[in-house]
Amino acid sequence: MRAHLGDQLVIESTKSDATRRDGEIVGLHHADGTPPYDVRWSDTDEVTLVFPGPDAHVRHLEQGQPGTVHAAPDTGGAGAAAADPGDIGRRVAAERRRQGLDREETARRARMAPGYLAYLEEHPADPSTAALIGLADALGTTAAALRGGGADLPPGQGHALLHPRLRDLGPDECRALLSTHGVGRVAVSAPDGRPAIVPVNYEVVDDAIVFRTAPDSLPAAAVATEVAFEVDHVDEALSQGWSVLAVGPASAVTEPEAVRGLEERAHSTPWAGGERETWVSIRPTSLTGRRITAADQ
Repeated sequence: MRAHLGDQLVIESTKSDATRRDGEIVGLHHADGTPPYDVRWSDTDEVTLVFPGPDAHVRHLEQGQPGTVHAAPDTGGAGAAAADPGDIGRRVAAERRRQGLDREETARRARMAPGYLAYLEEHPADPSTAALIGLADALGTTAAALRGGGADLPPGQGHALLHPRLRDLGPDECRALLSTHGVGRVAVSAPDGRPAIVPVNYEVVDDAIVFRTAPDSLPAAAVATEVAFEVDHVDEALSQGWSVLAVGPASAVTEPEAVRGLEERAHSTPWAGGERETWVSIRPTSLTGRRITAADQ
């Protein structure tokens, strides 16, 4: 038997009057993932050292199949390269550092193995509700906050960095951040003369920013005018972010072959749905941006 941090250990009792028991593996004692394991039981929330018997099997949560063999993750030896963390791990690590706690102390407060906490912070993971509640209590926050609760609230409500650094971005970096597609905001003048900012799904094709809309919609008012187009990203966990602003003339794409090419290259249909067959192209004459990072980055 081999296991992986975060796997589920299931005990299938052979006695008719005994119940099935399961728990999350929160600690490994051997690098190859063989027993014994530290298990946080779902029925008691207690962590115990377990030497699995013949009535036990390992269930990997991502695949949901018992008995799957997994290599144990590297949880941070010298020179180990951390994998790209998931959002929960980033929030946990950011809150822990903000409070000046090391992993050992945080794990002790949360009643979990330090190796498991390291795994959560360094890899995409979906910890159990019990583990998340324990971490939230240890960090003086809520499980909802660690999961990214408040998704309906505007971004940027977290604490500012202690020593932030704001720097301007060059055109090449701005183009790289625009990438190939995403969601951005176009600033136009509404038919009544009032300014308006509207989110749109966009593509970048041959250095032009293009989006689909309905002919009588507000974004269509961009045609034959000079407009501003903005795209940004806010990292709530790290209180960092960037923004790119493109300014230039907008025009309708009407040539059939050009329209067909845009439709073939589009990554998705507009999220708003409905008939949106008018393509608008913005050719930036100005491309500027800014990025906020920690001063030591």
